[in-house]
Amino acid sequence: MLIVYDTRTNNVKNFLKDCNLLEQSVKLTDSLEINQPFILVLYTTTRRIDGVKLNGVPSIKVERFLSKYGHLLKGVAASGEKNWGIDNFAKSADYVCHLYPHAELILKFEKRGTKTDREKFLEKVGKYE
Repeated sequence: MLIVYDTRTNNVKNFLKDCNLLEQSVKLTDSLEINQPFILVLYTTTRRIDGVKLNGVPSIKVERFLSKYGHLLKGVAASGEKNWGIDNFAKSADYVCHLYPHAELILKFEKRGTKTDREKFLEKVGKYE
């Protein structure tokens, strides 16, 4: 299964590296084009939209990508920090799954994840192979 990821602080990249999946994953760029189902792994951020501060949303790059390829999205995992509060923790995964209800919320993990997080992620990703 193709894994597409977006990272700002390298936590997502390091999570995939620790899962031994980085080499088979593709970093999201503005020019990325795909034609197959994928799993999205992303970070959570805060953005201002029309002057309103929104917590727990994906990057604009992710939103643009999903507007083209969201129909191919199978699952979502997100990195976050619990110090943002439980309601905002890795909330970008909730946001994406709300917009694309056919996608499974695979995992929320803190920073680069734990061994248990990696095991859960690999188990869930394995069912798509």
